[in-house]
Amino acid sequence: MATNILMPALSPTMTEGKLAKWLKKEGDEIKSGDVLAEIETDKATMEVEAIDEGFLAKIVVPDGTEGVAVNSVIGVITEAKGEKISAPPPAESPTPKAAAPEAAPKQTEPKQAEQKQAEPKSGPEDHGERIFASPLARRMAKQAGIELGSLKGSGPNGRIVKADIEASAGKTSAPAQDNAPQAQAKSAPQAAPAAPQPGAPITAPHKKIPNSTMRKVIARRLLEAKQTIPHFYVVGHFEIDALLKLRAELNAKSPKEGASAFKLSVNDLLIKACAVALRRHPNVNASYTEEAIIQYDDVDISIAVAIPDGLITPIIRKADQLGLAAISNKMKELGARAKAGKLKTEEFQGGGFSISNLGMFGTPEFSAIINPPQAAILAVGAGEKRAVVKEEKLAIATVMTCTLSCDHRVVDGALGAEFMATLKAIIEDPLSLLL
Repeated sequence: MATNILMPALSPTMTEGKLAKWLKKEGDEIKSGDVLAEIETDKATMEVEAIDEGFLAKIVVPDGTEGVAVNSVIGVITEAKGEKISAPPPAESPTPKAAAPEAAPKQTEPKQAEQKQAEPKSGPEDHGERIFASPLARRMAKQAGIELGSLKGSGPNGRIVKADIEASAGKTSAPAQDNAPQAQAKSAPQAAPAAPQPGAPITAPHKKIPNSTMRKVIARRLLEAKQTIPHFYVVGHFEIDALLKLRAELNAKSPKEGASAFKLSVNDLLIKACAVALRRHPNVNASYTEEAIIQYDDVDISIAVAIPDGLITPIIRKADQLGLAAISNKMKELGARAKAGKLKTEEFQGGGFSISNLGMFGTPEFSAIINPPQAAILAVGAGEKRAVVKEEKLAIATVMTCTLSCDHRVVDGALGAEFMATLKAIIEDPLSLLL
C-alpha cells in the first residue's frame, strides 16, 4: 500500500514553501521519526519527519523546487521495497476542478471558437487535457483575466504556480484592463500589495540574486503592514548611565562558568523593562481585529534577529516573570538557533510586542515597521554621549533614543506617550527591575 508524503504547513502563515533538500533517496528504508527532507518556509529552514514506516518509493518534488503548495504530494512511501505504484501521484492534493474530465470535452469543444473571444477562463481544459495549476494560481488568473492554457508552468511537473501568473500579468497588463468590469473590480484589491515594477529595463552591469521564500514573505508582510496599518510614532530620549552601571555590577557578580553564569547585554535589560511597562499598560500588549481588540494575558516579546536570508523574531515568553539572567541566557540560546535555522515554530510565531535594536551598529535613531498582528514595536538606537541640562546646568550623559511605532487602531497617542513615559522611568531608575 502506498502512502503519500504531503508538503506540511510548518507555520500558520505558510501557503507554500521550497523543498530545499531530500535527506533520503528513493529506495531507502524509512522509520517513524526519520528526517525525510528540509523545507524552507516563510520563516526558517525546518526538518520534516516521517510518521509512517516503509520505503521511499518515489520522490515527486525534487531538491530545490520552489512554490510547492501546502498539502501537495512531494513523495510516496510504500510498505514493501520495490512495490509498484499503480499511477504517478498528482503534483498537488485534490482540489475542486472546473469541470469533470468526462464532461469537459462535450461542454468545451463545440464552443471552442466562442471561448477564444469571450473572457478568458482560468481553470478548465486545454484541447481536452487538464491544466495543472495551484488553487491560488487559478484564482489569480481569473482575477487578472489570464488564460491558463497559454502559460507554461514552472512548478513541479509543469504545474502553474503564483509566480507564473505574476510574470504573465506583468507582460499583459494592458490587455488585462480590457476585461469585464467584474474582473477589474476583483483584481483591484489584489493589485495593491504587489511590488511596483520598474518602468524601464535595467541596463547597468548587475547580477540577480533570487529571492528566498523568507525574503518574499518578509517583503509581502512589510508592504502589507505599511499599507494597511495606520502607523504613528512616539520618540523618547532615555538617559542610560544608571542602566549601564547596574549592568556592569551584575555582570561582575556572575559566576565565571556553569549553568548559572550570565553576561547581561543592554538589550536584555530593555526586554525586562519593556515587559514591566507592558504589564502596567496591557492595552499596548494587544492586536486589532475587525470584531474586537485582542488583549494578551501573557507578556511575550518578539526580538528581531538578523539572519542571512532576512529577519526572524524569536520570542521571550512571559518576559515579565523572568529574571534578568534567565532572559539573557534564553535570548542567547534563541539567537544562536535562529541564525542556524533551528527554531521551532512555536518559538517565533506569536508574541504581543516587538523590539528591534540597531544600537550595536551605531545607528542613533530609526523607526521600525510594525510586525502584524502586533500593535507596537520599539526601535532602539545607540547610546551616545550628549549634552543634557541637569539642575539648570549643562552636563554630559549617555542618551539612547527609542521610537515606538504604534497601530493607531489599537494604541492612541495618549496611550503611546504614557507607555513611553513609564519605560523612561524604568530605564532611568533600573533598580526597580530587580524588585
